[in-house]
Formats: sequence, C-alpha cells, structure tokens
Amino acid sequence: MTSERLKPKLEEKVFILGKDILRPGEIPSITVWGNTLPEAWENAVLATMEYGTHIPTEYDQEIDPQSRDATMMITVFNPLKEPRIHRALPCGFSDLAVYVREVVDGIHDDLVKPGGWTYSYHDRLFNWPGINKNFEVGNIDQIDTLIKKLAEAPHSRRAQAITWVPPLDATESEPPCLQRVWFRVVKSEKETYLLEMNTHWRSRDAFKAAFMNMYAFVELQKKVAGQLSQITGKNIEVGRYVDIADSFHIYGSYIRKGEMDGFIASLEKRNFKERTCRSDDPYIRAEFAEGRARK
Repeated sequence: MTSERLKPKLEEKVFILGKDILRPGEIPSITVWGNTLPEAWENAVLATMEYGTHIPTEYDQEIDPQSRDATMMITVFNPLKEPRIHRALPCGFSDLAVYVREVVDGIHDDLVKPGGWTYSYHDRLFNWPGINKNFEVGNIDQIDTLIKKLAEAPHSRRAQAITWVPPLDATESEPPCLQRVWFRVVKSEKETYLLEMNTHWRSRDAFKAAFMNMYAFVELQKKVAGQLSQITGKNIEVGRYVDIADSFHIYGSYIRKGEMDGFIASLEKRNFKERTCRSDDPYIRAEFAEGRARK
C-alpha cells in the first residue's frame, strides 16, 4: 500500500473505471497519466500497489504474498520531455542503452534461433515470421509497411504491427509480452504533425520491466517519426504515447523483500528532480555511448 502522504497526489492522476461496482477480487481497469515518462510510470506503479487486485502468479514461491495486478492504461503526454529517465532502473544506464538498441536496431536478433531466444521484439516487428498475401510463409517487415502506409495516408487507422505467432507462442513458456503497436499521424499547430503511438501488452512486470519498455518504444516512435519526416518532407514530431497492459503486475517477491517499501520511501524522501535524471546529462550520455558500443 502507498502511504497516506502520497495518496492525495496519486488520486489526482488516477482513474479507476467502475471502482464502486467491481466485485471483490476482480481486476481493476486503471488509467494514469503524466507529463513525462518517469512521472507516468511512477503513477502506474503506485496505483497498482494501492488499487491492484491480489492474485497469485506462476512464478511465486510459497513464502511470497500474492502479486498486485491491474489492467493499466498509461498516457505520457510529452514522452521526449526531460527528465526522461527514472533512477529506480533495475539496471545501469548503459544497460538501458543496450536494451534500446535491442528494440530499435535489432542488435540481438541473431540470438533468435533454435536453442536460443524464441523471439525479440525487433525481430517480430521487422521480420515477422507469418503468412503473406499468397498464403506462403514469409518474413514481413511490418514497420517498413506501416511507414509506407502512413506516408500515403497519415490518418490511416491501419498502421499497426503485431508480435504474436500462434503456432510459436500459444504453447511457449515465455511468449512475447508486447502484442501490438499502433501509429497514427495527426496535424497539430501550423505545419507541425504529431506521430501518436499506442502499445498493447498481454503481461507486464510493472516495477522491473515497464519503464525500460516504455523508454525503448518511445525511441522507436522517434525513429518512425524521423523516417516519415524524411519521406513526406513534413515536420512530424513525437506525439503522446499510450501504453496498455492487460496484466500490469508487481510480484509478491518484490513486496516480501521490501523492494516496494523502499521504492515508496524514496518517493517520500526525494523530490522528483532527485529521483530522475535527464537523458542529455553528460554522465548519462557517456553511459549511453558505452552501452551503444557493446552488445
């Protein structure tokens, strides 16, 4: 549970659909928002701790309390606005850079093979092993396809890419968490256009995966916006980012080990500036350069 001190601030940026109608144990549908990535992610984690249902997972030990779980929609209004990084990362800053390259550039796609990784997000988005129009098995670059579609019809509702491959994933013990990405271009003020992006997840480790996922996919959003700008000659910038998860969960082991108490205590003791950092900070840029240089 969050502290009484944090509750009023949290309630300003959280909406729970039908919270007075939900029956005991039902999974709440929660909407949170924030101006920046770290702010929105913090609100989502706190809302899950405070309002999420208590439910077991397939990874629990007998001594673990039940997880906290919610269906979550997170809206980040300015995903490129600084500060962009939360200091509660489960890894180093250089590791975050490596993960971004994994998602955006596919540096680990060579590990997707029999006896190796069953998937990578980049491989599924840029090299989906599905069926083409001739009903033949073929690898499809879904991102290239949707970029061409948006260049032709920016307002199209069809610019999406999926990860799920039923013959591969339906019985896999660790199938992809990300299911779908969706893009659309809207006209903003004057000659500026915005690339809006939604991502849809079947399952999400709220505390130790979600922030890294969000950061990396905003980088993909930025890349797609840049390519569209080049193709169309229009000024297409990154718009709002919406992140939807069927199961946004906090494992009971994190609660048992006191990690969530420590996280909540840090929010009480440190102001927002102290618990975040800018991606353009010289130290962070050096860490990212180190990460980009390795695999």
